[in-house]
Amino acid sequence: MTWQSSIDVKDRIFGTLVYLLALFSALPFGGFLFRQFPALQVIELPLLPVFAIYSFLGPFAGLIIFAALYFGVVRNERVGHFIRFNTLQSILIGIALSIFGLIWSILNPLLASSLLLRETLANVVFLSVLAATGFGIFQAAQGKYPQLPVFTEAVEAQVR
Repeated sequence: MTWQSSIDVKDRIFGTLVYLLALFSALPFGGFLFRQFPALQVIELPLLPVFAIYSFLGPFAGLIIFAALYFGVVRNERVGHFIRFNTLQSILIGIALSIFGLIWSILNPLLASSLLLRETLANVVFLSVLAATGFGIFQAAQGKYPQLPVFTEAVEAQVR
């Protein structure tokens, strides 16, 4: 789905920025990679403004940002389709990450003896989110609708 002619620069910028929230949520899973490859910490630089927002909003930052984006952007018909599409796709990546985080908190004590397995799972999750958000940012910057398997179908069903 590409309606490039109707997507202006402002929409492309906002369409890319929402993916930073999903990437920010994945940072805890990147700890193993950041320790092994310190050069990767450059990924954290564009996320500093997101960190500042989360710090300002306190312990309920995730819930506040989710509600603001969902009700203020995704459900707002006055906001362009492109921005609503990318926002909801980023939210769904974040929800999937939250679900995995809950599973991780259960599995982590069980995997305490297997550091290799814990590192591998955390790295796979972080790199998957990094790839998905990187693809989303790249496509949105070009004015194209990022087609992420599973997520795009759910987004298209919700954003009309």
